[in-house]
Amino acid sequence: MKKRIVIKLSGRIFSVDNIKILKDYAKFLVKISKICQPVVVTGGGNIARHYINHARSSGADESSLDELGIEVSRLNAKLLIYALKHKAYPHPPTTLQEIRYAVDSGLIVIVGGLHPGHSTNGTAALIAEKVEATQFLNATDVDGVYDLDPNKYKKAKKFRRIELKTLRNMLLREDSVAGGYDLMDILALKIIERSKIKTRILKADLKILEKAIKGDSVGTEIIF
Repeated sequence: MKKRIVIKLSGRIFSVDNIKILKDYAKFLVKISKICQPVVVTGGGNIARHYINHARSSGADESSLDELGIEVSRLNAKLLIYALKHKAYPHPPTTLQEIRYAVDSGLIVIVGGLHPGHSTNGTAALIAEKVEATQFLNATDVDGVYDLDPNKYKKAKKFRRIELKTLRNMLLREDSVAGGYDLMDILALKIIERSKIKTRILKADLKILEKAIKGDSVGTEIIF
């Protein structure tokens, strides 16, 4: 059986007008599927935020907004499935049990969100635990974990490795990280910690992802 790698893919790649990017990711996933079985969790990106902001201004409650974000992430998953054609499981699984069944097919599995209240980071960690993934790669808009938000502070320094408890403390400091840039969340960290899931936070870039899958030290590795 091939090793399974869970990749949380930033919703940003679905928010751009350049359709070629999606095709490039599809080619990449087919390529790496020769050495591992990718299970990809798609974020909602700017499209989800657009719908959520509109619904919030209309008075929708938070759980309904979560459900809206999940729907958009599943649409993004379908776009990637269509690009992969017969190489992918034919639709996004909607429960952990269905994901378990889908990976047994041996195909590339593309998943959107699952449960209201869970970010796609938390969802990806749960899936990594469920399918006994050898690695969880969180592909984000930044190239790793910094001591400050690199989008705001030019002097921000990147960690090559970071202890889970240190990252947890950073996430609790709202002024530093939470909501600033999408790294991880407390739920995801709890799951990673309890199952000791090998996790790396890195840039959503095909060359960087390929290096990580081959075992190179890129982005930031979470250690225990």
